[in-house]
Amino acid sequence: MNVLVIGSGGREHALVWKLAQSPHLKKMWCVPGNAGIALEPKCQLEPISADDLPGLLAFAQKNKPDLTVVGPDNPLALGVVDLFQKNGLRIWGPNQKAAQFESSKAFSQHFMEKYGIPTAQSGTFSEAKPARDFAVSLQGRCAVKADGLALGKGVLICSSVAEANAAIDEMLSGKFGAAGKTVVIQELLEGMEISLHALCDGTTAKLFPTAQDHKRIGEGDTGLNTGGMGTYSPTPFLSESELANVGNKILGPWLKGCAAEGIDFRGILYPGVMLTKQGPKVLEFNARFGDPETQVYLTRLESDLLELLDASVNGTLSRMELRWRPGASVCVVMASAGYPGSYAKGKVIHGLAEVGALADTKVFHAGTATANGQVVTSGGRVLGVTSWGGTLAEAQAKAYQAVAKIEFDGAQVRRDIASKALPK
Repeated sequence: MNVLVIGSGGREHALVWKLAQSPHLKKMWCVPGNAGIALEPKCQLEPISADDLPGLLAFAQKNKPDLTVVGPDNPLALGVVDLFQKNGLRIWGPNQKAAQFESSKAFSQHFMEKYGIPTAQSGTFSEAKPARDFAVSLQGRCAVKADGLALGKGVLICSSVAEANAAIDEMLSGKFGAAGKTVVIQELLEGMEISLHALCDGTTAKLFPTAQDHKRIGEGDTGLNTGGMGTYSPTPFLSESELANVGNKILGPWLKGCAAEGIDFRGILYPGVMLTKQGPKVLEFNARFGDPETQVYLTRLESDLLELLDASVNGTLSRMELRWRPGASVCVVMASAGYPGSYAKGKVIHGLAEVGALADTKVFHAGTATANGQVVTSGGRVLGVTSWGGTLAEAQAKAYQAVAKIEFDGAQVRRDIASKALPK
């Protein structure tokens, strides 16, 4: 098969890396890709933006990939799947209607409440006064979320009425553009947060193992939210039977709701889940692979990813088995100085060749480019240094040993990725 991958981040690098291992793959393109993806076997980059739907369609019509794989959330929300399908092209990812689970938190929250999916108490607002009144009813302990897509940064966590009021004003002020014209305010749930993923084909959902992301920029979960500073899989917080039970409580009513609403979801459903004393509750849904969760999942996946994605499109997922490498995987993100705020680009990255020779380690590029024959930074999150081992402690140690060998000016690294799951 010839495959086109859309996207340029660490998630897409992991997808390209894993797809390249399939014996069914003949050739692959990635648009626009990055410096690391360019080095993967069988893969060729093309300088087309992931949001340039006419450009993507023209390229696919000319090169005729057997399957297109969509990585990022924005082209899904814009309707790239609908456009390709309308033009007779096979493409993996949820269509525009199904992508609303991520592109509109208000839609997702209403869906969960309608179909009995356990979630937080919440309200949806487009005016400040009723939003503030609702925040007061929660004593200011709430999450204020932009309704639309905001690059993983449209969530402000508040612990007082004053903080909540400031967050509401900031959201509705236009800082987040159209994404923040409507806000969803959720009660602040207490517990351990985990990431779940399920591969779906419209009627069947296959649950992945657990993972845990680290959203805040600072160690100890402090500072601003980011797109994710690191992750690991599996977590020790759920046994296999408990995971299956959590999956049933979420995926069962979700599948029934999709059938009732005429939503044909073919892709990855990624719920963020809080394990509360009252049971698991969904914080939000995403409609694509998480980043950096993809990096740890795909270094653990033993099944052929191309076969799985093909079955997801064909509606034959029930026949497939997901096989996972025993042990654990840890991804540590190296980010630019200033991220998640403004940051400089073009910083030369040293040590990549040395780390490339390490066993059980893969550096997934997120925000990189080439300049004068050197790999340089080109984004906020730059690299996802990912290692695997027989135990979580072993995988964590390998990842940080690799991180220590990589240098670029102002690199930010959290030193506590996976530490919640390890003995103090």
